[in-house]
Amino acid sequence: MDDLLHFRAAGTSLVLDVSGTGLPRVVHWGADLGAIAPGRLAGLRAADAPQTVPNALDEPVPVSVLPQQSAGWPGTPGLSGHRAGRTAAPAFTVRGRSVENESRRLTVEAVDPDGGLALTLELGLTDAGLVRLRAAVTNTGDGPYHLNGLTSALPVPAQATELLDLTGRHLRERAPQRHAFTLGTHLREGRRGRTGSDATLLLTAGEAGFGFRSGEVWGLHVAWSGNHRTLAERTPAGQAVLAGGELLLPGELRLAPGATYRSPWLHGSYGRHGLDELAGRFHRELRARDGHPASPRPVTLNTWEAVYFDQDLATLERLARAAAEVGAERFVLDDGWFRGRRDDHAGLGDWYVDPAVWPDGLRPLIDTVRGLGMQFGLWVEPEMINPDSDLARAHPDWILADSPSRLPLASRHQQVLDLARPEAYAAIRERLDTLLREHPIDYLKWDHNRDLVDAAAHHQTTAAYRLMDELRALHPQLEIESCASGGARVDLGVLERTDRVWTSDCIDALERQHIQRWTGLLLPPELLGAHVGAPVAHTTGRRHTLDFRAGTALFCHFGIEWDLTAASAADRARLAEWVALYRALRPLLHSGTVVRGDHPDPALWVHGVVAGDAGRAVFALVQTATSVQSPAGRVRLPGLEPDADYRLSPLAPGDRPEGPVTSPLPWWERGVTLPGRVLAEVGVQAPTLFPERLVLLETVRR
Repeated sequence: MDDLLHFRAAGTSLVLDVSGTGLPRVVHWGADLGAIAPGRLAGLRAADAPQTVPNALDEPVPVSVLPQQSAGWPGTPGLSGHRAGRTAAPAFTVRGRSVENESRRLTVEAVDPDGGLALTLELGLTDAGLVRLRAAVTNTGDGPYHLNGLTSALPVPAQATELLDLTGRHLRERAPQRHAFTLGTHLREGRRGRTGSDATLLLTAGEAGFGFRSGEVWGLHVAWSGNHRTLAERTPAGQAVLAGGELLLPGELRLAPGATYRSPWLHGSYGRHGLDELAGRFHRELRARDGHPASPRPVTLNTWEAVYFDQDLATLERLARAAAEVGAERFVLDDGWFRGRRDDHAGLGDWYVDPAVWPDGLRPLIDTVRGLGMQFGLWVEPEMINPDSDLARAHPDWILADSPSRLPLASRHQQVLDLARPEAYAAIRERLDTLLREHPIDYLKWDHNRDLVDAAAHHQTTAAYRLMDELRALHPQLEIESCASGGARVDLGVLERTDRVWTSDCIDALERQHIQRWTGLLLPPELLGAHVGAPVAHTTGRRHTLDFRAGTALFCHFGIEWDLTAASAADRARLAEWVALYRALRPLLHSGTVVRGDHPDPALWVHGVVAGDAGRAVFALVQTATSVQSPAGRVRLPGLEPDADYRLSPLAPGDRPEGPVTSPLPWWERGVTLPGRVLAEVGVQAPTLFPERLVLLETVRR
């Protein structure tokens, strides 16, 4: 077997050194190197060999994909744990390898006889050019092994001198932060028992000043919905890695003899020309999945901000008729339908239709909704329990707590139901299955409204995954939305079993421009729920025009969260125009390439979607604030075929620029035909807009 492997896909090369008995290491991960003869690969390895330095190891060992302290790695070890208090650093010897060249996959089996451990590494390059890596450790010793952490790593080169990660909070998820990639460890830990509003979807390293369309970048994502860690580490010897895995709390995972722990998948993406290329690999990978949503993403009306807990049949039937009139295709009944649920203090766990509110059950509403040609969806929060519930009173021991003598601090008046307890799991599974069998429900909005705080999360997370998987197997047509206080469970682990995420509880259009921009680094538009809210945003009190609200939601999975029965006839008619545009554009928006321009004015954003064959594109020019200069000047439209001619024109109903009185733009009035290269490199004059306004542009290849 060759001791150097070269995998190539979609403009990315991954070169692996599998020589000797050491764990594999990455010689190169990045730009496609073309077809390289084996002898030249050996030259690449020789050129990459590190020097010895004074007062260091006599024979330096390059860092592997599972960094080992026993091999001289001075940073965060890939595997840590102890056996009866003995914490000797593992030292693995490779005993077997298998390579699938056609699918670009490597599997490595290694052992540490002294430590009583066996290791399996799976590593490969997908068709989209993503590196995928995970590890499994098995206890082959006599006694239990206490696993503290299993963290895989991918190297990045010296030119990656800047880091970008994301943070946030409820109602303001995915806020970017940049800083230098300095010596030492930049560590991000999620200890919330769910992905978290403050989680970084990606930890990205790149050339200084990289943007959406420029600079070489490398990014990492941990596909896990519980506690997790990502880190960027650079040593004084010049080695730098991005690493990640599940965060295990002390004593959380005890491997009995013969037991195995398998880490979440670690995904690495590369962009030769900026973040759009890096994000595009994730988008293509997700769209190629067997379980990716295949049907057009339906216009969804969710009832929460229309009625909150104030539910009754007549009100909701009026809302359903108004939704159908503007073109909605799915109607989702949110929180408040089940027993004892008049506010958020009680009822979680009692998943029975409340006869006090629904004396004839949900059937009359469902029949109305489906009779109007819409699908029906329902809100649930299966992983949670209110102490004020029949379930908690009957089974107080089913509440997840580290100590039986005290409950964790309450959050939103609720606790966590211990799904790792078989009888609790069985009860919730039976209730949800019964609801789905007794009612024609197409969609579950699956919420998760509190952190786990002081509880271990591993077994709870795997149980939640299993519950989703089993319900989907029992009800194959069911779709599930991942919601967690809005966008607090957004990751590729939960998206293996859900059909979209609720991007944020904040649908203020200005906030959503920011949130959607950065969530799009990982997820394509069709997986991002985005709704048109009321004129005054529920979460910020800010007022926006209907066109700004609808134009913001247009580029995702479009929906409505607004009491349409209180909207004017003119607003409903205008909303219907936007719904019709979304329904016409979604084949493009949900299959094309997402592009974002690096415009020099931070108040003017340019983003769009270009069709796969580059024959058509739709762009938004978004004025997020007032600009220092006015007029705005030229904007570039990226992603088009350079040598093709395009007809550029405003796109209704987003063709009404609201701004200071200025001279009209000739091209705006009549359209203009220009080569894609000119539109991308020179651009066109942008209309001057009031802040928090947008316009739409369309290009069609001639």
